[in-house]
Amino acid sequence: AVMEAWAQDQGVEGSMVTFLADTRSELTKALDLVLDAPPAMEVLGNPRCKRFAILVENGVVKAINVAGGDVPDEATFAEAMLEEC
Repeated sequence: AVMEAWAQDQGVEGSMVTFLADTRSELTKALDLVLDAPPAMEVLGNPRCKRFAILVENGVVKAINVAGGDVPDEATFAEAMLEEC
């Protein structure tokens, strides 16, 4: 429900963009994108997912951008990912 509402809010519902939930952190762990640094844990309480975006075409990962360090959040925005198409 949350991801569906977010897609609606962002105006991408029904487009080529798909929002997916990872409620058990299975994908997050498989991609080694767990955000569990002590400062984050103090604020968030539980491990979360690092900010990232993946471009997948026909089940093949074409690009992945993970924010943090030298990579700005903007690299994970839809506009940046569409440039990878």
